[in-house]
Amino acid sequence: MEATTSSSDSKPEEQQPTDEGADGDGDGDRSMSRSDSGSGDDSLDGITNRVPRCPLTPSLSPQTRTTSRSKTEPPLLRTNKRTIYTAGRPPWYNVTGTTFKEAFVIGLCGGSASGKTTVANKIIEALDVPWVVLLSMDSFYKVLNKEQQELAAKNEYNFDHPDAFDFELLVTVLRKLKKGKSIKVPVYDFTSHCRRKEWKTVYGANVVIFEGILAFANKELLKLLDMKVFVDTDSDIRLIRRLKRDISQRGRNISGIIKQYNKFVKPAFEQYIEPTVQSADIVVPRGGENFVALDLIVQHVHSQLEKRKLRWDISALASAHQGQPLPKTLSVMESTPQVRGMHTIIRNKETNRDEFIFYSKRLMRLLIEHALSFLPLKPVSVETPQGGVYDGKRLSGKRITGVSILRAGETMEQALMAVCKDIRLGKILIQTNHDTGEPELHYLRLPKDISEDYVILMDSTVSTGAAALMAVRVLLDHDVAEDKIFLLSLLMAEMGSTRWPTPSLKSASSPPPWTRRSTTSFTSFQE
Repeated sequence: MEATTSSSDSKPEEQQPTDEGADGDGDGDRSMSRSDSGSGDDSLDGITNRVPRCPLTPSLSPQTRTTSRSKTEPPLLRTNKRTIYTAGRPPWYNVTGTTFKEAFVIGLCGGSASGKTTVANKIIEALDVPWVVLLSMDSFYKVLNKEQQELAAKNEYNFDHPDAFDFELLVTVLRKLKKGKSIKVPVYDFTSHCRRKEWKTVYGANVVIFEGILAFANKELLKLLDMKVFVDTDSDIRLIRRLKRDISQRGRNISGIIKQYNKFVKPAFEQYIEPTVQSADIVVPRGGENFVALDLIVQHVHSQLEKRKLRWDISALASAHQGQPLPKTLSVMESTPQVRGMHTIIRNKETNRDEFIFYSKRLMRLLIEHALSFLPLKPVSVETPQGGVYDGKRLSGKRITGVSILRAGETMEQALMAVCKDIRLGKILIQTNHDTGEPELHYLRLPKDISEDYVILMDSTVSTGAAALMAVRVLLDHDVAEDKIFLLSLLMAEMGSTRWPTPSLKSASSPPPWTRRSTTSFTSFQE
């Protein structure tokens, strides 16, 4: 799966969320890469080898591909028209936190080796939109049992039959992707004919391109497609491409390929694939070489995107809090003499760096303790060393996870770890685009199964709340319940305290007492 942004004047410093696991427990990792990477997979040579090519185009070196293509592509793609750099993802919701209209989904269908991936990449190149996801049907092959694997090793298993695909999972994934939610995509290994343990996580996009040989064969799938394109290529050319692809990329022998083609591929095309051309809105003869058809597709997509364009009204964001009551879930720490004394020190311009850090950390620990008091507890009885029974309390949930909004939120991690032993941590990097004024998501690393946890979201300062709103939206897209999200901030402005997509989000801050200026607070989300 790839998420790219096309621009002729893009800078190498532009960054993109990727989906590599982090330290073995990451749900998804959105890393930042430069175009002048050194050696390794992210070098120019490594990137060039991974860029999808037309099978008829001679490659610089043979490439073996044993897994499906539904994964995050390299951070840099070069085309004959422009260089495509990656970038942060812009908001996929409006200023109130609610998601915008559904993504525009393009379905690409055609016979095996007809050039669907080439057409998809040429559409991505020509669209020049901020965020495009490419989803391949290859990722959704069913896991084969032992008997089926033996047949596959003898080229006796029909991979072109509808029964070979997990349409139920495919429809579920595409439906969530169309709604702009995050998804997990399996990685299919063509060698072992099973799915790898590592599933790729990716967010929704403005445009989703879904390609596969049976993309139009399922009625539920057809309902999710806004535009249906059939790639029609001569059967002889498709056979030549299949021979080159399977020999060079999948390590198969020519006799096995021919046997499988005559027994399964060709009959399946005539029975299941070719008849679906009637469902297509556009038929593209000659695949990626048909620039007239590609231009027609791009123009139509642009016109549809213009109708559902999402623009953030920054002025509306800044004034939305005026006349609005403070949320009931906002909790400001009690303004005790000790707390006011620490605020006096950290707000004093004469305070040196060491004292500022020391008293800020003290205040952070108090804020975290204050936030933990809002967690649901259940009664529990334990036996004391003296043999007595003590009636106490224990967290009723599974566990607590801390997520910091980089970079300021990272300063609160040490205080959280000092209060909560062995707590899991995640990170989200959100930066403001100076041209548009919108927040953009650049990096994401969340622990596995975060949807089951109570999440403490940390940002040391909240002004407009734009970054915090995006971070909350990320957690909601990862199926974290609204009433399990707690936003903690040392300093929270009034406009930032009302920026939440649901009234159940809890937030906490530290005093001095709430004024129309900034303060410190704690917040939790609930519907």
